[in-house]
Amino acid sequence: MASVTELIGQSVWDSNGVWVGFVVDIRVVKHRGELQQSHTVYGLVVSGRRAPLLLALTRERQGRSAWLSRALARLVYAGCTFVPWASVAEYGGGEVHIDVLRNELTRA
Repeated sequence: MASVTELIGQSVWDSNGVWVGFVVDIRVVKHRGELQQSHTVYGLVVSGRRAPLLLALTRERQGRSAWLSRALARLVYAGCTFVPWASVAEYGGGEVHIDVLRNELTRA
C-alpha cells in the first residue's frame, strides 16, 4: 500500500479512461481494541480542482468533530467525489485507476 503522502495529489482515472480528479483526502477506519492502533483505508476523496491538504480537517486529535470544522468541511468538500478503496484497480506513478465509471461514484 502506498503511503498517504504518495496518494495525495494523484490523478484519478475511471475504467473508460475518463479523468475524475485529484486525490485530496483519504478516509480511513480506525481499529480499536488492538494493542497497536491500526487504520485501514476506506476510500479516497477526489476533487476536480486542486485543493490544499484536507487531512484532519474534520477531526480533532481526540477523534471529535467541532461544529466549525464540520461547516468548513462541507464548504471545502462541496463537489468532491468519494471513491471506495475496493474500486481502486491500481495506483502508482502519479495516477490512480479505478474499475468503475465516473458517473457511478457518489458525492463525498
